[in-house]
Amino acid sequence: MPSKIFVGNLDFKATRSELETLFAEAGEVQDVFIPTDRATGRPRGFAFVEFSSQEEAEKAIELFDEHDLGGRPLRINLAEERRPRVPSFDPGAGPGGGFDRGRGGFGGKPKGSRRNIRGKKRSL
Repeated sequence: MPSKIFVGNLDFKATRSELETLFAEAGEVQDVFIPTDRATGRPRGFAFVEFSSQEEAEKAIELFDEHDLGGRPLRINLAEERRPRVPSFDPGAGPGGGFDRGRGGFGGKPKGSRRNIRGKKRSL
C-alpha cells in the first residue's frame, strides 16, 4: 500500500526532479506533487511525496526531517487525509460560514419591507 508524506518549508525554487532525487535515498518514489497558487501559478512552499510502502515513508521522515534544502530546513511528516470541504453557505459550516438566522439573515438587519417597518414605527 502506498504511503504519502508532507514536505513543508520547501524552497519555492525546488523542482520535482530535485525532490525525486533526494527522496529516492529513502526508497522507491511513486509520485511527487508540488501544489501551485491559483492566482500566481507559483509553488506554495510545500509538496507531497508518495512512496511504495509505509516503511519507506517512515525512513524518509527519519532521514530528511530538518534536512537543509535550498537554505531551508525541511519539515516532514506523514500526510493526513484531506477533510471534505463544506460549502460556505451551509448553516452548519462553522465559523465564518453560512447565514446566521438568529440575527435576521444578513448582518442583523430586520426582516420585512420598508413600508412594513415604517408602519411598525408609527404604531409605537
